[in-house]
Amino acid sequence: MAHAHRDPHGPHDHDHDHERAPHDHGDRHAHHGGAGLDWAVLAPLLESQAELSAPVYEQIMTWLGQQTSGEPGLIVDAGSGPGVVSGLFAGAFPEARVVAVDGSAPLLERARARAARLGHADRFTTVTGELPQALDQLEYPADLLWASNSLHHLGDQRAALAAFAAHLAPGGTLALLEGGLPARHLPRDIGIGRPGLQARLDAAEADAFTRMRAELPGSAAETEDWPALLTAAGLRPTGTRSFLLDLPAPVSDQARAYVAATLARLREGMGEALDAQDRATLDRLLDPEDAASVHRRPDVFVLKAHTVHTAVRPS
Repeated sequence: MAHAHRDPHGPHDHDHDHERAPHDHGDRHAHHGGAGLDWAVLAPLLESQAELSAPVYEQIMTWLGQQTSGEPGLIVDAGSGPGVVSGLFAGAFPEARVVAVDGSAPLLERARARAARLGHADRFTTVTGELPQALDQLEYPADLLWASNSLHHLGDQRAALAAFAAHLAPGGTLALLEGGLPARHLPRDIGIGRPGLQARLDAAEADAFTRMRAELPGSAAETEDWPALLTAAGLRPTGTRSFLLDLPAPVSDQARAYVAATLARLREGMGEALDAQDRATLDRLLDPEDAASVHRRPDVFVLKAHTVHTAVRPS
């Protein structure tokens, strides 16, 4: 698809992680929609978000490893983006082959380059195409299929889950990262503007997410009961767990740059949904010369909960 963990996010994945308003979903979905986006330009932001979240993904992979009997032979990252998480899977499961699937050829080119740098090139391949149809290009069924904030970019999520399930080997696991909690980067009262800016940004993003879903081809409304939808796809739910990314203040330069880039995308994509005072506050937060900006203030942090749902295809 044109997103992949990009990386973002349910709506609040500043994180894929998906293309008008910034929702980072994993390492692939930075905005919802994909049309007209230059992924080669967006790729550094997607990679930075995923790299910051690497400790969380590593926890998730440990949990997934505990759920499976033996190491998976084939791992498919459905909506891989630039391949940061694909590379982490290759490192976490050193005997597995990893296939990164995405609709963006420039992002997959970066994924292959990353795999080569990490020494995984002999076990790493890519498939270019839109989900879920691109999965038909797989030579073998997956022992583990990872879909991070990519499902909600597909109009008919129920049909997409059935397609995901059909590409699992008997006994294979589908791991679905959807939902969680919105990212937080600043205190409620930041000393400028009206307190509660991030809550208002969340509300604007939720509205944008609803519009994005409604405008997708073949869009079908679904109650976001993921275990029930996984069951309807013929799978047996095996667990749901949330993982916390907690980078307290003072943050690293990389985290600070990521927060600034995230707020800049919000200002660009959602500014008209905010009142004049909130737009002015965002402008100050983004001005490197302003002592109150995220470039300089000491109270910037990153706090985000990622929720993963797993299900197994019966043998």
